[in-house]
Amino acid sequence: MPAKISKILQTLEPSATLAMAAKAKELKAAGRTVYDLSVGEPDFNTPEHICQAAVAAMKAGHTKYTVASGIPELKKAVVEQYQAVHGLEYAPTQVVIANGAKHALHNVFTAILDPGDEVVIPAPYWVSYAELVKLTGATPVIVETQQENDFKLTPAMLRAACTPRTKVLLLCSPSNPTGGMYSREELGALADVAIEKDLLVVADEIYERLVYGNHIFASFATVRPGLPERTILINGVSKTYAMTGWRIGWSISPANIAKAIADLQSQETSNPCSISQYASLAALQGPQDCVEKMLVEFAKRREFVSRRIAEIPGLSCAEIAGAFYAFVNIKQHLGRKLGGVRIDDSTQWCLELLDKKGVAAVMGAAFGAEGYARLSFATGMANLEAALGAIEDFVK
Repeated sequence: MPAKISKILQTLEPSATLAMAAKAKELKAAGRTVYDLSVGEPDFNTPEHICQAAVAAMKAGHTKYTVASGIPELKKAVVEQYQAVHGLEYAPTQVVIANGAKHALHNVFTAILDPGDEVVIPAPYWVSYAELVKLTGATPVIVETQQENDFKLTPAMLRAACTPRTKVLLLCSPSNPTGGMYSREELGALADVAIEKDLLVVADEIYERLVYGNHIFASFATVRPGLPERTILINGVSKTYAMTGWRIGWSISPANIAKAIADLQSQETSNPCSISQYASLAALQGPQDCVEKMLVEFAKRREFVSRRIAEIPGLSCAEIAGAFYAFVNIKQHLGRKLGGVRIDDSTQWCLELLDKKGVAAVMGAAFGAEGYARLSFATGMANLEAALGAIEDFVK
């Protein structure tokens, strides 16, 4: 008789983004032409000076265990960056370097949540948020937002979602999957409710350097006095420096929470990869022109994708202020036949699109928003041109 899986894991949904990326790879391996817009992974190579720092670290013998919460040099570089860019003062002990931002989020939720606690999550949301909350026994409270409002949570919506069990507000700005971004004023209004309701705020700011046009990023902890005491910041190097595979992210939290996270990580994974930590140190302290060059390319892709979506009958998306995603409204094409098959939901739409046209996108249902599909433009222009052309053919 097979062993029984725990009840908490029986409710766990696998990552839809990784599942669609795996499906795309399967089709490629079978000889199909596939345009993969499923995964949020910059197509650029990690900048050379960062790679060289990794080689230098190996040659210097930095191949042993480090402090479980991360090397002191990297934690110091993180707090120096936050002071220089955002004017926020943190001690290095408030930083815990993790195995990517997803691991940092898992650490945070495990440290601050108990069974029965509630976490307010605006939808659309990144696929892992609700699942990571559920792993702690806490309850994700999903609040539906609207495309007409750029998928932003309002203070009234947050207040209405709060109960005596609400402990945390989770925000992602710029947003995965919508590309939307809160202004400083909008964040301040949400902060007022968080203070009124005595909430902790987990602010996922992994895309803070990927901002377009006249939009200006504001870190949540800066928008009202006293917020650093109730805010946990999540960030990392993967998106900004094209370092997804290096697996380095971090949390910055109040001292008692940071200590709990560090203790958890010491039992859970020990330290993140030592080589990756030294590479990340070079990323933060080295030249930043590589970031600007990638941002210029992302901006060109964003312009192209926004224009092409607007040209395709029955498709639309909100303004993309940051990150590298378009969250496309496909509702007009549901309930009709495409390629001879009646399509009733976003999952079926994405699977048929992949099967018929070789375009890999991620169903909006995975982000808590049925009737949408997420397209990543973290890929080359030729791939985007072919993919959007194939999508137009598909819906016509």
